[in-house]
Amino acid sequence: MKINQTILQEFILVGFSVYPHVQTFLFVVFFCLYLLTLTGNLAIIGLTWLDRALHSPMYLFLSALSFSETCYTLTIIPKMLADLLAKSRSISVIGCGLQMCFFLGLGGTNCIILTLMGYDRFLAICNPLRYPLLMTNMACGQLVASAWAGGFFISLIETALIFKGSFCSPNLVKHFFCHMRAVVRLNCLDSDLTEFIVTVISVSGLLGTFLLIILTYIFILSTVLRIPSAEGKQKAFSTCASHITVVIIHFGFASIVYLKPEASGGDDTLIAVPYTVITPFLIPLIFSLRNKNVKTAFGKVLGKARYLYK
Repeated sequence: MKINQTILQEFILVGFSVYPHVQTFLFVVFFCLYLLTLTGNLAIIGLTWLDRALHSPMYLFLSALSFSETCYTLTIIPKMLADLLAKSRSISVIGCGLQMCFFLGLGGTNCIILTLMGYDRFLAICNPLRYPLLMTNMACGQLVASAWAGGFFISLIETALIFKGSFCSPNLVKHFFCHMRAVVRLNCLDSDLTEFIVTVISVSGLLGTFLLIILTYIFILSTVLRIPSAEGKQKAFSTCASHITVVIIHFGFASIVYLKPEASGGDDTLIAVPYTVITPFLIPLIFSLRNKNVKTAFGKVLGKARYLYK
């Protein structure tokens, strides 16, 4: 049992207050990245719905990922930006629980959607004749709904475990948002077991989805290597290039956050920046710049806009 048993009503997010001389600079950088992230994700969502050439499962999954990423950044970045300029960095216990629940739920949803995108490529390359029957727009919608349900089911379990008890002073959360490890350590009861359980759940979900993606690409690789023509191989690989790049970035940065040993040290606030700010910024950039159909659709929209303004 911890010494100070005062039941808390709010937390103070320490965040970047330990770097007072660079807070204004960080605000400008993060604000610009956030605007670009929103613009990129909303552009992908808009192009997917406006251009009929993008009305296929692969781009519906991409649109779903962009929407999930938009919601994901909304849960933490606006609050983080406000705290960079504010003297008071408080957040209520209920608000903290909601932020954690949505952050974990949307993070899990992103992992599952990335896995579904790998499954979509597996069906398209390994079962091209059955692909139109198996991956309809209806099936795509059902899979996306299951991704949201799965992500938030795990999130609710983790959040309930962390917030089932009361919290003790000091009420300082050593992070710029309600990260589960930072919050669970403030629990009045022995938090080690709860921290271990929620960490195991998160790591299992992270590694499980990543291993499923690896498995799909093993099957994809074995199929592509049997294609006789070099042009056919290049075409098959080109449809997967953007997804592979995003998977490496997403799971690479996430593993640094969740697989980092406790004794290794380091500032958790800085370590979380690539996963929470940089990754959402890079994902729409990679999918738009490395995808010919998305670039073509964007060119059409620009062409129509120019025509209207003439």
